[in-house]
Amino acid sequence: MSVDILIAILATAITAGTPLLYAALGEILTERAGILNLGVEGMMLVGAVSGFIAALHTSSPWAGVIVAMLAGGAMASIHALLTVTLRANQIVSGLSLTIFGTGLSGYLGKPIVGTPLETSFKVFEIPIISSIPFIGPIMFKQDALVYLSYIIIPLMWFFLYRTKTGLNLRAVGENPAAADSLGINVFRVKYVYVIIGGMLAGIGGAYLSLMYVPTWMENITAGRGWIAVALVIFATWNPAQAILGAYIFGGIDALGFRLQAMDIMIPAYFLKMLPYIFTIIVLIIVTGKNAAKHIGAPQSLGLPYDREER
Repeated sequence: MSVDILIAILATAITAGTPLLYAALGEILTERAGILNLGVEGMMLVGAVSGFIAALHTSSPWAGVIVAMLAGGAMASIHALLTVTLRANQIVSGLSLTIFGTGLSGYLGKPIVGTPLETSFKVFEIPIISSIPFIGPIMFKQDALVYLSYIIIPLMWFFLYRTKTGLNLRAVGENPAAADSLGINVFRVKYVYVIIGGMLAGIGGAYLSLMYVPTWMENITAGRGWIAVALVIFATWNPAQAILGAYIFGGIDALGFRLQAMDIMIPAYFLKMLPYIFTIIVLIIVTGKNAAKHIGAPQSLGLPYDREER
């Protein structure tokens, strides 16, 4: 394999991993607040279709991203209402939203299936640093949403681990009763980060329909929402590690396409299964490691909080 082909695969890995990265970052924020969100797949789908429709009618991909954020946030607000206020089972609520989002996106997108997008995000080079050998063509010849993710990750890490507000968020996820006794508004914190998490999932979906494809097809996410949930475990709820996991999964996806393009005699269906097989293997390895070292999920993850029961 030549260096040029290797660079092309790694650059594609970043592109393929970016929607996973956005969705995983959103899920990290949500789970840090103690709320398990299995509705990521549905939120990505609704974000993808709403963003595509908005971009199609406005000829502005940024308008599509904004609409996708709002759509993902709206879906997440339903999850927040059900799980925070009504204390519904978080697994059931998330699965219901995935089913709802799949049906809603299919209904909204039916008239535009296969319609190409005239104005999508374009790849552009960042001067000087894009000329750095090997790294430059991989990381700095990308589109605007990839560059935006480069900015979000360090900011999110700093927010979580170096600010008082981030400490409050982690406290709510670990022990909401103790956080409540210290004057932290637990319910507001959960609402805010569940909705922000849904907005990031919406961007992840929009990236697929506005940049990665760019067109609309039913079930365009193809299970990426579930991979994003698994990525959170792989990243041990740390945004800095999420980027590594997203690009590894993206690389597996990109490698499958590259092998098909090179006419290597491997069944196409097996190549499509590679990211999901890799997900299962990684989960087995990582969860074993977590069990051994007693690190991982916030302690209150998945548990409803009631002030009267503390």
